[in-house]
Amino acid sequence: MNFEGLDPGLAEYAPAMHSALDPVLDAHLNPSLLQNVELDPEGVALEALPVQESVHIMEGVYSELHSVVAEVGVPVSVSHFDLHEEMLWVGSHGGHATSFFGPALERYSSFQVNGSDDIRQIQSLENGILFLTKNNLKYMARGGLIIFDYLLDESEDMHSLLLTDSSTLLVGGLQNHILEIDLNTVQETQKYAVETPGVTIMRQTNRFFFCGHTSGKISLRDLRTFKVEHEFDAFSGSLSDFDVHGNLLATCGFSSRLTGLACDRFLKVYDLRMMRAITPLQVHVDPAFLRFIPTYTSRLAIISQSGQCQFCEPTGLANPADIFHVNPVGPLLMTFDVSASKQALAFGDSEGCVHLWTDSPEPSFNPYSRETEFALPCLVDSLPPLDWSQDLLPLSLIPVPLTTDTLLSDWPVANSAPAPRRAPPVDAEILRTMKKVGFIGYAPNPRTRLRNQIPYRLKESDSEFDSFSQVTESPIGREEEPHLHMVSKKYRKVTIKYSKLGLEDFDFKHYNKTLFAGLEPHIPNAYCNCMIQVLYFLEPVRCLIQNHLCQKEFCLACELGFLFHMLDLSRGDPCQGSNFLRAFRTIPEASALGLILADSDEASGKGSLARLIQRWNRFILTQLHQDMQELEVPQAYRGAGSSSFCSSGDSVIGQLFSCEMENCSLCRCGSETVRASSTLLFTLSYPEDKTGKNCDFAQVLKRSICLEQNTQAWCDNCEKYQPTIQTRNIRHLPDILVINCEVNSLKEADFWRMQAEVAFKMAIKKHGGDSKNKEFALADWKELGSPEGMLMCPSIEELKNVWLPFSIRMKMTKNKGLDVCNWTDRNEMQWGPARAEEEHGVYVYDLMATVVHILDSRTGGSLVAHIKVGETYHQRKEVSEGVTHQQWYLFNDFLIEPIDKHEAVQFDMNWKVPAILYYTKRNLNSKYNLNINNPIKASVLMAEASLARKQRKTHTTFIPLMLNELPQVGDLVGLDAEFVTLNEEEAELRSDGTKSTIKPSQMSVARITCVRGQGPNEGIPFIDDYISTQEQVVDYLTQYSGIKPGDLDAKISSKHLTTLKSTYLKLRFLIDIGVKFVGHGLQKDFRVINLMVPKEQVLDTVYLFHMPRKRMISLRFLAWYFLDLKIQGETHDSIEDARTALQLYRKYLELSKDGTEPESFHKVLKGLYEKGRKMDWKVPEPEGQTSPKNAAVFSSVLAL
Repeated sequence: MNFEGLDPGLAEYAPAMHSALDPVLDAHLNPSLLQNVELDPEGVALEALPVQESVHIMEGVYSELHSVVAEVGVPVSVSHFDLHEEMLWVGSHGGHATSFFGPALERYSSFQVNGSDDIRQIQSLENGILFLTKNNLKYMARGGLIIFDYLLDESEDMHSLLLTDSSTLLVGGLQNHILEIDLNTVQETQKYAVETPGVTIMRQTNRFFFCGHTSGKISLRDLRTFKVEHEFDAFSGSLSDFDVHGNLLATCGFSSRLTGLACDRFLKVYDLRMMRAITPLQVHVDPAFLRFIPTYTSRLAIISQSGQCQFCEPTGLANPADIFHVNPVGPLLMTFDVSASKQALAFGDSEGCVHLWTDSPEPSFNPYSRETEFALPCLVDSLPPLDWSQDLLPLSLIPVPLTTDTLLSDWPVANSAPAPRRAPPVDAEILRTMKKVGFIGYAPNPRTRLRNQIPYRLKESDSEFDSFSQVTESPIGREEEPHLHMVSKKYRKVTIKYSKLGLEDFDFKHYNKTLFAGLEPHIPNAYCNCMIQVLYFLEPVRCLIQNHLCQKEFCLACELGFLFHMLDLSRGDPCQGSNFLRAFRTIPEASALGLILADSDEASGKGSLARLIQRWNRFILTQLHQDMQELEVPQAYRGAGSSSFCSSGDSVIGQLFSCEMENCSLCRCGSETVRASSTLLFTLSYPEDKTGKNCDFAQVLKRSICLEQNTQAWCDNCEKYQPTIQTRNIRHLPDILVINCEVNSLKEADFWRMQAEVAFKMAIKKHGGDSKNKEFALADWKELGSPEGMLMCPSIEELKNVWLPFSIRMKMTKNKGLDVCNWTDRNEMQWGPARAEEEHGVYVYDLMATVVHILDSRTGGSLVAHIKVGETYHQRKEVSEGVTHQQWYLFNDFLIEPIDKHEAVQFDMNWKVPAILYYTKRNLNSKYNLNINNPIKASVLMAEASLARKQRKTHTTFIPLMLNELPQVGDLVGLDAEFVTLNEEEAELRSDGTKSTIKPSQMSVARITCVRGQGPNEGIPFIDDYISTQEQVVDYLTQYSGIKPGDLDAKISSKHLTTLKSTYLKLRFLIDIGVKFVGHGLQKDFRVINLMVPKEQVLDTVYLFHMPRKRMISLRFLAWYFLDLKIQGETHDSIEDARTALQLYRKYLELSKDGTEPESFHKVLKGLYEKGRKMDWKVPEPEGQTSPKNAAVFSSVLAL
């Protein structure tokens, strides 16, 4: 045997293995292996035990080629031929794995897989090896590095694994289930139930999974569903091994005898075509392992644990002459495997030896093996060996080059002194918010680090500009600490703090004292809130979008128009863009551009928000441009007319944002190619020269618009790719100039910072000061702004970090050139306001909005917008004529605050980085029709077809409105909605034991019902729509919603199924017409539907029957108390709830005498609350009680 390369540390196994490896004392040893080997009387010599050099292998007959020790004295538990490389893998009972290369069995790698359990199965993959132990699955590289370590439940006892495809694995054992594991995500994806006592052997063909049970049975299971298709009861005792080839299944095992289990010498063979047993095959050895070795025929190899091996045909007779003997060192063979090429057999015995048998002198393990990587040999000069035990041995025998430099080993004392790493200081916020009880302190987790983890590197390198880990920041809503560099409080990321009442007691007015509407940030992908506000405050864009309506289910322009309408109606209350973002997530282009973030990435700020919002800016302009170009009249929404903005083929978005250009490509051969194109925005291109010279923003903008670059392009004249000069000339300037700043690295940030410093110094010199003379600049600055200068000078703070101009002037030259310059108030006074537009092709653009990225290492950063809000918006919100002022505002989700003009252009690059700029032409609004014609007409209420394929007229639960029933202003409509859950709520327990909601559950409307509130058909529904959804539903809330799985699936639903947009338009029409909605808990309903309804149009029975500072009362209890009705028995029904709310409102009018006798109604409420407390707010269960669903009014619905 070849013991070459054994780990010397394994020598401890030797004494326990044998007192001496003496062939006289151990009859199991093969005497031929001990030739020319000198044994140490105190233990086993761990030097190589070479195989005889003259090994004669007869071609086509299996003979022993090599034997080698894997681990001395430790039994081999499993062996496996690598399917990708010429390697043999061996696992031991001690949890150690060893690999051998090639037929010579040269040791390749050896490492510990598990410290206590034996290795039960090995499976080779392309990039590594899978090892299965009792309750652990480990994937390791062939060199021993761990790729993943998957811990199973401690109660598991796994025995076998099966690779069903390149990324899916089945794991089974002595338990009543089999696990399916995805190797890409390293997660359990399925759990299949099997009968007790479990599965120990698994095989697969193109028809079935074969599962061998310890009870002696073999079950054949479906490849897709894993259901049992057939079962063979092979042995009465237990199953030892089985194999499948073609249409044959061969098994070996144990049968029950009077004295116990005995090895059965009959192999049970089954024909898989007829699913029955054929003649058993009697063999002359005690079979423990068997494998098909199909070469010329489908022969079987049957191996006993004593080392006997017999070959035979499964349908023939076994011949005793076909038996050969493996000579194991130990008494038993423990494992057996066949190579993929069928040229090699591997046996492992109970003393840790591996025997390789082959049918040729130079076998290969696989038909096509890839090349194996080996470790590079240690390249050292041949030096004489030194005996370190000799104290007087001169070390000068090893020559050292003579040098006067300091040697690497001569470390300074400061570096060689022991210095333990100090623990990082406790977060200042934890110390500040800590509450002490005795000597124990409690503080909320500021979530700046992972639980129980401390970073080794306290200061990370600034590899990415967006990381900015050097910026320290106080938590949200805390006061600033003077010793920390703070992000200004109003720029910090704002979050909604949820209570038991949800959002009802959250004070949004604290963050927004204006009448403009903010946007809530808790919805997935709400990072674009700031850009939605920018588009809303562009008057032509707002009017254009609100005039748009089309038949597409997920149209971003339509959803944006609905959101803009909500922002118009709001009087300071925040809105949410849930429907818009829902449509946004369905656009394939958005997903392809990486604009749809996972919740974890958005919460942790892993994505670069600056890059993200700039890509989103380009995407939304392109998408709106495409949506507006579709000018066909909608068919589903017959009341929707085309926009009043344009009648040509080009969209108004194109007229507003598009810039027409000529792209010239000049080859060095002299040929020039010119093509026309257009773009909706420009990206800033910064100069390569990074010196501290002054560079106006206008110069950088001109360089970016009229871009010139050298690139490889196809030349038709040369008929090949040639170096060309690409230039861009402007034909027509846009009305709205959109600029992506592309400040995505430290290089661009340093350029902005440097230019702001240069501009600051020039501004001080311009006003007569000296930037070096700080005393003059600070003390005498106010004197410079005297009335004689006609213009008041800004303060020093207003000039810091400013490079961006408020206005720029652009002029188209006759030779297709472009002149760009900064336009200041001084230019305005010198040339006059009208002078700028006198010349043809001269335009002045004013800054309208800036979107900035706030860098905050604690919260992951955020995006905010500075927007100059015009006169028309103030007029609508303040409801007064003559408002002419403009004002800059900061929009930070639901935080809105007026700011000074200079804040919009001040960028401290340590925490406030520009991302997007919007400039608009002077007098932009005068060029466009700003009238809004509501495109939603009464026809949306008419009958429509259901999306459900199985919906029948007999299942109809509502009657659409007739023309003579169209609602009028003030009409009553009963409304109720049911919801399903898309994402569960995220909450945590505070240190004091209270529950804190981090993120609320994400709900989606599933059913909307409207019933008639007056007339002969009062109480009969005219809308009962089930809303189809393409998003995954995690909880149908059937007990509370009545929605069952399948109700929202168009393929199997029997309900009246529609799109959310279709039902939304019906409700929008009812709101716009002025109806009054009656319902119970309408505030939540409208919030999830994403509708803004004026308060005077909502009659909510929750608040009608409510006393201040008391609990809210359920609809079920109110219906029982006032109407003597029992509703909401097993589940909720929206028709029943809406009709009951209408009846309760009629009862309220009756009790309060139409609101004229509040005192008497107060007594009624007092009696209601007293009764509720006595009954613990539970409705009794009397017999014979009827519900509205069984009332006569419901039978009239069926009759109609």
